[in-house]
Amino acid sequence: MRLKPGVTPLSAGQPLHDSRSRLLPGWTPALAAAALSILPTEALAHASDRGHVLLLPTGYYLLGGGLAVAASFAVLMRLRGDALDRLYSARLSIGSIGDGWRLPASLLSFGFLAILVAAGFWGSRDPLSNPLPLTIWTLVWVGLTLAQGLFGNLWAWIDPWYGPWRALNALRGRKTDDAPPLELPAWLGMWPALLLFFAFAWFELIYPAPDDPAILARIVGLYWLLTLAAMLAFGHGQWSRRGEFLSVFFGLVARFGMVEKLPAGGGKSRLNLCLPGAKLATTMPLPPSGMLFLLAALGSVSFDGFSKTFFWLGANGVNPLEFPGRTALAGINTAGLLGACMALATLFFLCVQAGEAAAGGRRRPGIAAGLLVWSIVPIALAYHLAHYLTALLVNGQYAMVALSDPFALGWNLLGTAYMQVGAGVAMGSQAAWTIWNIQAAAIVGGHVIAVLTAHQLAFRLHKAPRAALASQLPLTLLMIAYTVLGLWLLSTPTAG
Repeated sequence: MRLKPGVTPLSAGQPLHDSRSRLLPGWTPALAAAALSILPTEALAHASDRGHVLLLPTGYYLLGGGLAVAASFAVLMRLRGDALDRLYSARLSIGSIGDGWRLPASLLSFGFLAILVAAGFWGSRDPLSNPLPLTIWTLVWVGLTLAQGLFGNLWAWIDPWYGPWRALNALRGRKTDDAPPLELPAWLGMWPALLLFFAFAWFELIYPAPDDPAILARIVGLYWLLTLAAMLAFGHGQWSRRGEFLSVFFGLVARFGMVEKLPAGGGKSRLNLCLPGAKLATTMPLPPSGMLFLLAALGSVSFDGFSKTFFWLGANGVNPLEFPGRTALAGINTAGLLGACMALATLFFLCVQAGEAAAGGRRRPGIAAGLLVWSIVPIALAYHLAHYLTALLVNGQYAMVALSDPFALGWNLLGTAYMQVGAGVAMGSQAAWTIWNIQAAAIVGGHVIAVLTAHQLAFRLHKAPRAALASQLPLTLLMIAYTVLGLWLLSTPTAG
């Protein structure tokens, strides 16, 4: 089994009261995807599959996890909002960094991506030996996401479009701060990024062969070109904040990181160390499209786990012990993915609306939802770690081997080409016990921090402590239920 890898403005801190085979020449990636999706092809396994069926007494974990989240809310009821403000405002200076490093770092990132795409076309056909799928699905989508959540916005330095965009603008005689040729309409919000993220999630979770190197190389190359064209038209900053889904996703996740970067003048930035999630206390409310983006990020990972459970397969007339592969389930899972994201968004909004009603709030629920949705960030990070942990442990080793010999020519660039991959790290009873406890701790911990974050944000919405606490109760109940769901998804038998 393969392990796969307009809203009312609110100032920060201010209360608010109111086939493995190559594609035929001339086919476009979209046509190829449509054709392959209806053919009975072999599905390449992906990062969410587990290597064992958990036999631990998980009922106690489910109960304990839910009670831990509930207990955290009970403790927070005894705290004043300003107590959390003092805690979150603590900073420790750790130095400064010159902004001039961003351009060469981006150009190096672009060069690295170009090599990966070339390896996708001309390297090994085995996804476990080709560095492109291993880098995209394991090192970037899993590893970099977790690094963003821990350290802050590293993506801003290795963004593979910034350097080429600067270079092409210089050739055209345009300066970095010149107004872009076109302006994105304000009403568009983050909808372009949201639609692109859903397409990405569909390709990763439902498309029959997301880690076929040749197909992936075409998709990555085409996406890079189209994104660069959009940045030349609308500006790098504007499209990064609202159109390019990776930049939007990494930017949102980075708000949880413990390193804060602030401008210090003279082309330098000051770096401060803060508590995890402290930067969420000074965020602005997200527009509806941004709110849906964050909820889709969580919903897609949750559905990936749910779609492999015996419950989901049995409900759709599929024998879990005779898993037919991705192609046979493409239609069902597409509807399920969309339904899961919509259901989570609906539940979240209803909980916020109920909380505002309980608190006696008279403002539009969308404003409160746009602020409180930031409490979803630690939950999304926790699910990302728990869901992809085994892929990171095993496929991360394969990635080090493949990167040392990207074109399968016998090279040993990094000295790791002949490294023995220790797949046993995710196998056996001891590994199962260890991995499960790490996953369970991540799920419970993420929800506890989410409750803490929501508590602090609620005090920005309501003056009275009683109203702030009342507004959180429905959302806390949703978080408790989602904790139990997350632990169940990790422990229930799966197929495929």
